[in-house]
Amino acid sequence: MSGRTIIELEAVRKTYATGSLSVEALRGIDVTISEGEYVAVIGPSGSGKSTLMHILGCLDVPTEGRYELAGRDVSHLDEGALARIRNQEIGFVFQQFNLLPSLTALRNVALPLAYAGVHGDERTRRARQALDRVGLSDRADHRPGELSGGQQQRVAVARALVTEPSMILADEPTGNLDSVSSADVLQLFRDLHDSGRTIVLITHEPEVARQADRVLAIYDGAIRDRQPEGIAR
Repeated sequence: MSGRTIIELEAVRKTYATGSLSVEALRGIDVTISEGEYVAVIGPSGSGKSTLMHILGCLDVPTEGRYELAGRDVSHLDEGALARIRNQEIGFVFQQFNLLPSLTALRNVALPLAYAGVHGDERTRRARQALDRVGLSDRADHRPGELSGGQQQRVAVARALVTEPSMILADEPTGNLDSVSSADVLQLFRDLHDSGRTIVLITHEPEVARQADRVLAIYDGAIRDRQPEGIAR
């Protein structure tokens, strides 16, 4: 671990207006995550963890405060700039996999490179390499419907890795998996972390959060950097 700061949130607030009412979803969040860390964010429904995930993933911007990702202030960028940051700096893994059913695993993995303007041969080479890293090189020509849930999530992880992002942001990555597939995917995240990857995992499950090296517990829009009850390692 180099110690380089990947994520820095300072006094981040997010307020949503609903008619004449305003709801403060995040209440002054301060968080620093360094390169190579494996961090879980856990909280109950309505705690603000989804809003925090959207901020971390540059899917939304703070109402107040500052967010630096890999040394760049992304707090107030427009949508075009945020889209470029998402493509270059963040590898997303979602609960629903979000694979295109008509495309092979290889072409699904290559999609972020296509959006980045990488030419065809290089896209294919890097996509095959990413599939090999998650143990699915022999499934490159299979479509999502021909793969198990665990295999589909591994394809999603390969897609997240293919652009060599600053961090992997995983939102409830085991939510649609059985216990065996969940254990396999969590082991994959552990292996990626052991190889130096920065991973931020959003979850409501204590047993999943326990896999991380640090847990940020969020309640009522406020966060604390300590092990909450039930997460002791």
